[in-house]
Amino acid sequence: MQNIVVARYLDGRTVKGRSLNVDPTKPSFHVRTETGPIEVALKDLKALFFVKDTGGDAAHNEAMDPTPGDPRLVGGKPIEVEFKDGERIVGATNRFPPNKPFFFMVPVDPESNNIRILVNRAAAKRISEAGAPTTQR
Repeated sequence: MQNIVVARYLDGRTVKGRSLNVDPTKPSFHVRTETGPIEVALKDLKALFFVKDTGGDAAHNEAMDPTPGDPRLVGGKPIEVEFKDGERIVGATNRFPPNKPFFFMVPVDPESNNIRILVNRAAAKRISEAGAPTTQR
């Protein structure tokens, strides 16, 4: 299945397109962009966002608290990732603390454009259990 992805690099670059071969155990994968395919090295990424649409919605404020009963979060541990660039994401992951260089999380906001996120632990300033309710950013 083709995934619509947004690759956010550690250096601030962004690549948008589609990918078939994302595997966090492999060093790289390919993204088919509007200008052609490119190879993306996982180690160069901050995170890879699997999205509904590459355009997104800049006006949407991501919820930072889980919605009670959200079936996407069943069995997941609520976590907060603060990246070195200051961005914060609250989601759920199946393993906490993550013990591999890359791990998946699902955002807590059911209205998010993000479906799931592959996080590079090296890009994170802090990864912690999501605690008391917070406000939207």
